[in-house]
Amino acid sequence: MTTAAAAPRLRGGPWPAFAARRLARFAVSLWALLTAAFLMIHLVPGDPVRAALGMTAPAELVAARRQALGLDDPLWVQYGHYLRGLVTGDFGTSMVSGQPVAQVIGDRLPSTLQLAVLAFAVVVAVAVPVGVGFAVLTRGGRRRGGELAFTSVSVFLAAIPEFLVGVGLVALLAVGLGWFPVAGADDVSGYVLPVAALAIGPAAVLARIIRVELLSVLGADFVRTARAKRLPARLVYVRHALPNALTATLTLGGLMLTSMVAGTVLVENVFAWPGLGSTIVQSIVTKDYPLVQGIVLVYGVGVLLVNLLVDVVLGLLDPRSAIREA
Repeated sequence: MTTAAAAPRLRGGPWPAFAARRLARFAVSLWALLTAAFLMIHLVPGDPVRAALGMTAPAELVAARRQALGLDDPLWVQYGHYLRGLVTGDFGTSMVSGQPVAQVIGDRLPSTLQLAVLAFAVVVAVAVPVGVGFAVLTRGGRRRGGELAFTSVSVFLAAIPEFLVGVGLVALLAVGLGWFPVAGADDVSGYVLPVAALAIGPAAVLARIIRVELLSVLGADFVRTARAKRLPARLVYVRHALPNALTATLTLGGLMLTSMVAGTVLVENVFAWPGLGSTIVQSIVTKDYPLVQGIVLVYGVGVLLVNLLVDVVLGLLDPRSAIREA
């Protein structure tokens, strides 16, 4: 991919087959996700309603809840009701609170999305300039000390799990120094530590990838040509070199966004964040399987949509990916 690459042709060529394969893969993955989520309740050992209500719950209450949830119907009938419910936005009813699962998810999802999107924005804002800067400073084997320091620090930060980063930040900056609240999302300061806990590791990984990818194109002919034209360094690196290093970066960025959404499960529990992550942990503890099922679906569909979006954007930025598959 170069900046002079022709715009991809969306009609004809490999694009219809590329789009058809991506949509077919998405449809199959979505069906597998829906089916696995449906079977989750039925694979739980014992009676999930009894497990949710407790062993001392009256038999009449357990029977009534089973009937209300449709668990006495044949499995294929339940599967049909389940799929029809999803089409109409009915995710079922919580076994513990009796609230519609869709309502619980709707109340908690915005907090999780805010946390994940803010963290991803911080990752991009930090990783791109750091990766580009160290690629320029260390190209051609220059400044070996800086390269060693960058590699050591980034590997160390990337190796620490999010929840350990969160616990460390709480101990140092919230409990020790009192600069930020320990938990909650009552004001802007409450976002700082959870966003940092989610963003530090992925930012280190993405900066490493950007540096390596950029180093591989800085010696290319089109970059030497840009230098020979005496273009400003900013244009050489940002306009000509960086776009050609984005293929692997964009792929990894999409995977990072999905892993960060999944990482909110642990981080939200560390900071008592009012999102889906803390809710699914509470639901697992209370064996509220319809709620767990609904949240798993939301996380899974989010991952599938992000992967589909990354594939499409990659195909638009680098038509060779579609051509190679064809």
